[in-house]
Parts: sequence; C-alpha cells; structure tokens
Amino acid sequence: MTAAAKKTSTKVSAKSATLKPAVKKSPAKEVVVETVSSNKTKNTKETMPSKQKVTEVISESALLKMSDKEYMNQAQLEFFRERLQKLKDDLLKNASETTEHLRENVLVPDPADRATIEEEHALELRTRDRERKLLKKVEQAISRIDSGDYGWCEETGEPIGVSRLLARPTANLSLEAQERRELRQKLFGD
Repeated sequence: MTAAAKKTSTKVSAKSATLKPAVKKSPAKEVVVETVSSNKTKNTKETMPSKQKVTEVISESALLKMSDKEYMNQAQLEFFRERLQKLKDDLLKNASETTEHLRENVLVPDPADRATIEEEHALELRTRDRERKLLKKVEQAISRIDSGDYGWCEETGEPIGVSRLLARPTANLSLEAQERRELRQKLFGD
C-alpha cells in the first residue's frame, strides 16, 4: 500500500469512527467461562453485556460424561459443529497448499528424478482426491446438524453414539448398520 493510500484509508476510518451513533450500554454481568487448552481446564471470570449470548464449546471429556438422556443436546451439537468446521478448514487449507505446490515448475534433467517428482505429485493428488470426498461428507454432516438429523442412524433411526461420532464425526450410520452394509457390499458387491 502506498503512503497516499494509507493516509486516505486513515482519514476514511477516522471519519467513519466519528459518524457512529451513540450506543446504549447494557448492564454487565459476570460470567464464568471455561477455556480448554491441551487437556487443562481453566475457569475465568469475564464481564460481558447481559444481552450477549455466551456460546461455550464443551470439552471432549465433559461430552463423554453426559448421560444418554442428554444425547444430541445443543452443547453436543455445537461441539460436533466446531469439530467438523475445523476439519473442513484444514481440508481446504491442504487443498490450496497442494495447488500451490503443483504450480511450482522444477526442471530436472535426470529422468529418474523427474519420475520421482511425478510420482510424488500423483500421490499428493490421490490424497487430495480422498480429502475432497471427505470434505463432501463433512459438509453433509454440518447440514445434518442444521436439520436436526445429526447423531441418528439414517437406516434405523437409532442413536449413532457419542464415542463413534468422536472417532468419525461424519458417521451417518450406527455401528451395527455400518457392519451390515459392509457385509452386503462384500457379499454382493456395490
């Protein structure tokens, strides 16, 4: 950015800051917020406006301690939405890195070295293809959270189970239904 552009953007932001309407502040209240980092839980008190919604993502250990009556409550759905969104972001980041990596043109005169580089590219593309399919499943799981179907088997309507969803957040079948499907595929093909 040039010096003139910086001055202009500074003037604009200073002007827009003075044009803001006065905002009524709502009374503040103390809220205990639980933060989790590397298996350590820390409770802190923060002052927040009373009208602000506090969205707190529970930890994995707290999720496992919940009773069966609380299956797929709002806290659990928010936990899995957060996990799926992080997975989606990681997959998209890997895809963009692969694109940049494949655009690099390295001229190697040795045919053996060229073959090695091409094999590495092919392996990377196969990995990204698997991740592309996983990305589609992640997006479907997020849409199931939005529709209220997440955590329930598509075939039987029974709960999939928190432990299975922790291991595979994109699961849409219970363990028994998945085993039956795999057995049918093995016996009769796709």
